[in-house]
Amino acid sequence: MYRDDFDFKDRNAEDVYSKPVRAGKRTYFFDVKSTKGANDFYMTITESKRRQNPDGTFTYDKHKIFLYKEDFEKFQEGFTDAVEYIRQNCFNGEIPQRPASEQAEGKSDLEFEDL
Repeated sequence: MYRDDFDFKDRNAEDVYSKPVRAGKRTYFFDVKSTKGANDFYMTITESKRRQNPDGTFTYDKHKIFLYKEDFEKFQEGFTDAVEYIRQNCFNGEIPQRPASEQAEGKSDLEFEDL
């Protein structure tokens, strides 16, 4: 449901916008949702990681955070501070990128809707 031109007034459901981000073996979903009545909005951040079961089938581990508008600035501040701390104190100024082999490993024929 990744759409930049979405008008929430045209939809009765609570989903307003979704931005999937693939990162190695994980996919992060940044979903904007409206409350009932579409008079307020919040965000969910979901981490989805594909796991192979012993029988060869796949399942997805999902972890979700609900982020409310009154917390956006504090969350962003904390996130930015933590990333900057890691950059400066753990990696001497620059966070190393994943090797190309690890990046390709996370790619599959799955569609985001399957997750």
